[in-house]
Amino acid sequence: MGDIVVDGRVHDRHPEISDTDAMAAWKNAINIVIRVTSEKDFLVAVGVDTKGRLLEMVAAEEADGSLHIFHAMIPPSEKTLREVGILR
Repeated sequence: MGDIVVDGRVHDRHPEISDTDAMAAWKNAINIVIRVTSEKDFLVAVGVDTKGRLLEMVAAEEADGSLHIFHAMIPPSEKTLREVGILR
């Protein structure tokens, strides 16, 4: 996997999440699963940022090997926690 890029809309929608927060949470992911869609497969992750907060993230792996995080939020939704296997 190459570079991690955080889409500007993450910070626009959630100003409390910096690019550094999202990148750290991805690198510290507790679990990552593949979400298969008809359009493209996405990676869904829950991880801990440098402030100790649990983030929900969704990313796409690009053709150049980079990871494009286009969604991040605090706290993770119950649906996402189930999807990544943290809750039953």
